[in-house]
Amino acid sequence: MLIVGAGPVGLTLAIELGRRGVECLVVERDPTTKPFPKMDRTNARSMEMFRRIGIADRIRELGYPADIPMDVFITTRLCDPPMAVLRYPSVAEYRRLIAERNDGTLPLEPYQLVSQNDLEPLLVEVAGETPNVTVRFGCEFVELEQDEHGVIARLRDRSSPATLDEHDRPIEIDVRCGYLVGADGGSSTVRKQLGIELSGRGGLSSQVQVIFGSDDLFDKIPIGKGRHYNFADAGVRTLVVQGSRREFTAHTYLESDDDVETAIRNVVGFDFSMEIRHVIPWRQHLLLADRFRSGRVFLAGDAIHLVVPTGGLGMNSGVGDAFDLAWKLAGTLHGWGGPGLLEAYEAERRPVAIRNVEASGWGAAGVPIWRKLISPEVNDDTPEGVALRSEIGASAAVNHARMHGMVGVEMGYSYAGSALVAHEPGNVAEWEVSSYTPHTRPGVRLPHVWLADGRAMQDLLGEDYTLLDLGNQAETAALEAAFASVGAPLSIVHLDEQRAREVYGCSVLLLRPDLHVAWRGDELPPAPDQIDSLVAMAVGQGPSVPSGIDGAALGPGPTFTGFG
Repeated sequence: MLIVGAGPVGLTLAIELGRRGVECLVVERDPTTKPFPKMDRTNARSMEMFRRIGIADRIRELGYPADIPMDVFITTRLCDPPMAVLRYPSVAEYRRLIAERNDGTLPLEPYQLVSQNDLEPLLVEVAGETPNVTVRFGCEFVELEQDEHGVIARLRDRSSPATLDEHDRPIEIDVRCGYLVGADGGSSTVRKQLGIELSGRGGLSSQVQVIFGSDDLFDKIPIGKGRHYNFADAGVRTLVVQGSRREFTAHTYLESDDDVETAIRNVVGFDFSMEIRHVIPWRQHLLLADRFRSGRVFLAGDAIHLVVPTGGLGMNSGVGDAFDLAWKLAGTLHGWGGPGLLEAYEAERRPVAIRNVEASGWGAAGVPIWRKLISPEVNDDTPEGVALRSEIGASAAVNHARMHGMVGVEMGYSYAGSALVAHEPGNVAEWEVSSYTPHTRPGVRLPHVWLADGRAMQDLLGEDYTLLDLGNQAETAALEAAFASVGAPLSIVHLDEQRAREVYGCSVLLLRPDLHVAWRGDELPPAPDQIDSLVAMAVGQGPSVPSGIDGAALGPGPTFTGFG
């Protein structure tokens, strides 16, 4: 396997493939990981996935402390009373809520603020600890050729003096691999090599990101501690607190050669130390690749979907791509995966990408609603100024909050309709943006529940396929034999868990390696041919089969419309 791009998506894919016994090489044209933050929030679903590979706690050690709230402020300056405060719980508060609730509505892991320039080095370290994974920086992908047997990729290697010729030019080498994945960002060279276009709305706006360091700014903020501060200012719109609380990102509509330091100091309103580290012009896009695959070459992350920062759906969508693609590639390379396994990658991830691009745009569209109310009187110490600030705050509390409450997008997405999940009447790939109702219709992520002994259900489930028997009476010998006959790994988990049965609305579930529901029922199919068809579906060797539930009833868990 060759993976082009050593960002969070490419590295996560490599780690998951390595854990699954697939040898892979990751190449990155840059000499090191990115020196500046790009993303700042790893959502709850991504943290569940990182828990699966054993690094959730290591990620949290790099980020925002568990006891600091995730609040978002709308204000004129950091020294002025806020016009609105959008309250979001700290990781510690979130954990308490998760511990107290057992209705499937909350994730197993809270979200986490962690800067990309802190996350990437950790992922490189984890990749280095993972068998079968090699990461090469300073190694640029140039072009590819493929046939029905594999891919030949040309690489330009400048990773060390030994890779330069006698004229100090980088040596070009050809690498042959079974499959190649382009996780090389929005300007993906792999995507361009394949001739795949992006469609949607590009160049929505031009902004400048100013990344600066400060040892005292966060401690001095008098209006309350939080993660985002949004200003009623035409130039500096937002101040993002990075996970270290010593690095900050200002989103501005200034030109890159303007006096950005003075502009930032003006919206802060008090003296503080400041070291500008990066000034980066960038443009906002809402774009989707026309295809996610060409032959033996796949695309993931920003290479196939570009969103605006609202909702944190960029890297997190890419992490979802990586976990979905990894087990399918591994199954194919290990010989038990049928042709339907890799064919389902785009079929499953495209609806998610479409919805995430739409949700990102919807979240961003809430900001102009409150910002258009801003006028010069917003800073006046007059009754009119007070009334205006109140009106702005009330609008922001509703419209700015769009981007921070996308719990349905994060936890409720479904692969219904995929050939790899069972058909159930009324089950379609639809989900809400800002609310989440737990259920187990085939295609969804298995909701988190606590077992009677205090363990988390997700922690009991195997790395591969799992048959989850919640009545502790399923006869699984035929299923085990059918999986063994195709060479696919299967774990059996027998439990007697009434609460889980109530939340899930069934007693038996077949789960995929990514913990999405492949099939459910109250008992396994009785006929051997039905079992064989179920297994063939799950491993991509046959069509979808009916589920064991006649209808698409929800579990009894209430809808969650909480925080993001």
